[in-house]
Amino acid sequence: MMDRELPQRLSHFHRIAALAVLLAGSACSELDAPVARAPRSSLPRDRLVAAATTPTAADAVAISARIRRLHVPYGTVVDPRFASADSSITGFTQLVGYARAGDSAIWTGHYLAAEAFRYAVTHSRVALASVRAEVNAVQSLIDVTGTDVLARVLVPTSAVFAPSITGDAGPGDLYTGSIRGQSYYWIGNTSRDQYTGVMFGLAVTYDLVPDRAVRAVVRRTVTRLLTFLISHGWNVVMPDGKVSTTFLQRPEIQLSFLQVGRHVNPVAFAALYAAERGGMAATVSLPIQAECQDTYGSYYKFNLDYANLYDLVRLETDDIATRALYVNAYETLRGCTATHENAHFDMVDRALTGPSVERDAATIDYLDRWLERARRDYYVDLRNQYPACGENRACSPIPAEQRPNTDFLWQRSPLLLYGGGEGTVETAGIDFILPYWMARFYGVLAS
Repeated sequence: MMDRELPQRLSHFHRIAALAVLLAGSACSELDAPVARAPRSSLPRDRLVAAATTPTAADAVAISARIRRLHVPYGTVVDPRFASADSSITGFTQLVGYARAGDSAIWTGHYLAAEAFRYAVTHSRVALASVRAEVNAVQSLIDVTGTDVLARVLVPTSAVFAPSITGDAGPGDLYTGSIRGQSYYWIGNTSRDQYTGVMFGLAVTYDLVPDRAVRAVVRRTVTRLLTFLISHGWNVVMPDGKVSTTFLQRPEIQLSFLQVGRHVNPVAFAALYAAERGGMAATVSLPIQAECQDTYGSYYKFNLDYANLYDLVRLETDDIATRALYVNAYETLRGCTATHENAHFDMVDRALTGPSVERDAATIDYLDRWLERARRDYYVDLRNQYPACGENRACSPIPAEQRPNTDFLWQRSPLLLYGGGEGTVETAGIDFILPYWMARFYGVLAS
């Protein structure tokens, strides 16, 4: 087994080394003309130099266009389900419903962030239109509930595909509401990750899209979300009184949200943030330290940590001692995840710690490998290809192009040896466009 793995590991090392040399040689020039992409089918699986296939804006724009066509039918992100996994028959493109609706809020927030980074880089009218649509979609997730609690997803009650979306609701978690006279179903039992996703997207948008109307919606939405949480003692309370989760034991999330709040609406939240910072800043590392004790189980926790600490660290500009505490928490997180071959985490690291030739070259490689992935949730079983160090647990990260298809690749453990579905659900591709546009914004990619 080890003899079979070694050539792939060496190939990966050479790919990174080659890209690192290229990045080091061009570090002072981000205006070099991009190299045309060779046809994907003509490229060997383990090519040693990836420069000729560096991900391009065309790749990202095509994915965004498909998201607009198929993944936001009712405003927020859901993934289409087709009649067949067989590309040779008509049913392969026959839309029969939607899946993964229960996590619509978090991925809508990530998609919003991706389009905001895209707009900051390109000033594209299409990107701006997407940003406007998605800030309104996020706002609709609190408009529909009637109390300003955040819904996981909403869908018009008259929609053809409403049953496939409401089917993601657990017992007692499906509600009805209305927006401007239109009746909707919405799913409650809202989790912390849904809040983190939308706060991440709203904060990025506020900073990168200087559109007055967009900023007004962001400010209003953040204010409503925070006011609700604070007034309910940092508990997420459904309209019928059920508490779905709490932020009480998560000081880093409370402070991150308040940090965003004081950033977009200082009149309402600056004093409160300062007061809470004084009492909680020293404890922000504790939940991260606990989570780093297990770097395999509940891996999505690390995606949430990166999103929360991204805002907490980057927006702390007026208190050096506090920022040092936040940076310490981030360094703990980075210390237990830096080797996970994760393009999104690497781009957050670039944003918070600056350039690294080796890491940035690796990120380009991971994005390039992402483009080789199937876009459907075909079942993957790699147990005969890589050594196992536990049940469904490889001994080292699986190359990105071979990992099981999922909603957002970077929130799943890189050690998974098997997983997936029936090949009928299409991933949105936010796990490509978000780190890609971050790479463009932070200077890792020139085009």
